Amino acid sequence: MASTPHDPTLHLPRLLCLHGGGTNALIFTMQCRVLSLHLKPYFRLVFAEAPFESGAGPDVTSVYGECGPFKRWLGWLPEHEVIDPRDEVTAIEESIENAMSDDDAKGAMGGWVGLLGFSQGAKIAGSLLLRRQIREEGGRDLEGQDWRFAVLMAGRAPLISLERDQDRWGLVDENDVLTLPTIHVHGLKDTGLDYHKELLKIWSEKGSAQLIEWDGNHRIPIKAGDVEAVVNPILALAKKLGVLTVDLPV
Repeated sequence: MASTPHDPTLHLPRLLCLHGGGTNALIFTMQCRVLSLHLKPYFRLVFAEAPFESGAGPDVTSVYGECGPFKRWLGWLPEHEVIDPRDEVTAIEESIENAMSDDDAKGAMGGWVGLLGFSQGAKIAGSLLLRRQIREEGGRDLEGQDWRFAVLMAGRAPLISLERDQDRWGLVDENDVLTLPTIHVHGLKDTGLDYHKELLKIWSEKGSAQLIEWDGNHRIPIKAGDVEAVVNPILALAKKLGVLTVDLPV
């Protein structure tokens, strides 16, 4: 029997990647192909699948029409079924935990250090980082989710509570701003840019957030220069936080 090739990324620190609404983990993996290529020497990227079925998101079918079923983290259209908040939070948490445990089962050993989300996935990523922050401030168990930073690509305000506690369901109080490090990636031609700016200005503390702007619309950068403009700050932040200990390219 042929032996399984060794995976050189198993020991690397891990980023949990969260796709946008109306796509899925497979599509997001393909959308992030150039970004992943630049990050792969330093991080292991793990792509989670949202729990709820959805129609295809804008411009998805033209390229990825055969890659369904399409998924969403939250409802945003009238035709989306209204889900009880407790069930919604539980389903999202199960999707996150399944992605993490499945990767552990593959032999990955690196710490879960960061989140990378696009569009609706960025809203979830920011909300997960805020949940970790609030839990730590309250001296509560982080439940294995010790996120150090998040990359929020085309993420919309507001953040939401992902706590199972009924008293915490719904939108997060605007006083609970993100103080943990975030990198916000804004496409200057994105029709939702004003909402993305709101996530940065209202929900992220000054000094803890970095803004990366690129000349694109609502998608993941793929040109080398645009990708490097996103990757270099991620690597620099990870180095500063002690997440990465290797030397970075000059």
